[in-house]
Amino acid sequence: MMTTIDQTTSRPTQAVIRGVALALIGVAVCVAPLYLDTFWLRTGLTVASAAVGAIGLTILVGTTGQLSFAHPFLMAGAAVTYVTLADNPVNTAHLGLGLPPAAAAVLAIFAAGALGLAASPLASRLSGIYLGIATLSLVFIGQHILENWTAASGGFFGRPVPPMSLFGLSLADSPTPPVLLGVPLQREELLWYLSAAVIVVAWIAGRNVVHSRVGRSLAAVRDSEVLAATNGVNVRSAKRGAYIASSMFAGAAGVLFALTTGSVAPETFNLGLAISFLAMVVVGGLGSVAGACMGAAFIAGLPLLLQEFSDQLPLIVQTGEAGGMQASTATSYLAGALIVLCMLFEPRGLVGLATRGRSLATRALRRTRILTSRATHN
Repeated sequence: MMTTIDQTTSRPTQAVIRGVALALIGVAVCVAPLYLDTFWLRTGLTVASAAVGAIGLTILVGTTGQLSFAHPFLMAGAAVTYVTLADNPVNTAHLGLGLPPAAAAVLAIFAAGALGLAASPLASRLSGIYLGIATLSLVFIGQHILENWTAASGGFFGRPVPPMSLFGLSLADSPTPPVLLGVPLQREELLWYLSAAVIVVAWIAGRNVVHSRVGRSLAAVRDSEVLAATNGVNVRSAKRGAYIASSMFAGAAGVLFALTTGSVAPETFNLGLAISFLAMVVVGGLGSVAGACMGAAFIAGLPLLLQEFSDQLPLIVQTGEAGGMQASTATSYLAGALIVLCMLFEPRGLVGLATRGRSLATRALRRTRILTSRATHN
């Protein structure tokens, strides 16, 4: 009887705890720019752009079971589209239409979706390693186009990114910045709040896809295309829809990445970036939106941390120095080891480890309540 009561009352308690935790996270995100220095803000911005892209890729790879390396191609398309649409044609030697940056960002995301739509026939007809190889070619095609179409991309050296502007507020450094609680809000602080808003939207959209009827259809396609078709799922349409949705997430990540770095260089959107995104969704936990964000924090944030604190860590050296290991190389080794460990012991990745920890804590709390209740009755 005691166990039944505990199981019944634990649900609202867990809901309250979850609500309190989300409220505390929201408050921490809002006040963080007021106290963190530039390095931590830039690290957070990098992780945020990676997390948005990883959420889109987990819909495609984790939920639908479609292997894709095309994320750098889609991110590059969105980034270059944003720069081209938002740049002032009078003050630039490259293509520019001078559209409002907010409108340019939205159109850039839809441009990435259009690229995904153009490539979706591949996703609807191929699967597994065959789709992976087909999308891998898009990365090399995209790099070739960007390196040679200098009017749009700036060529090998890239081109600067126009700052975002929302409701008349430019998200850039200013001699007279807005002030919040006595702290001047410059470029990094303002982009922090924009990135936080984008992540919230991406999180909600991603969870609505994964945990909805659409998500169940995509999971059925992943498990067995034949069985999904016999249950009334249009397999090709499901694959196309997942690819287009993933492409739009990649487009949002591309725009955020361009705003964070301040420049668009073709060499950035390479095969290494594609592998990093796949590592994010595997390490974080396939098919989990929370896992995608956790994997993005690990894969995108770790090299920056190792680089920043290389003088305090053994075997890690600054870029260009000899006698040790570069931060990016160390991250590759750690990510590879973590992937192997996840495959062997915890296929659900970091989110699985978090779930295990939460279950252990819940059991311990329940056991404590039972013992306390018995002691009280005795």
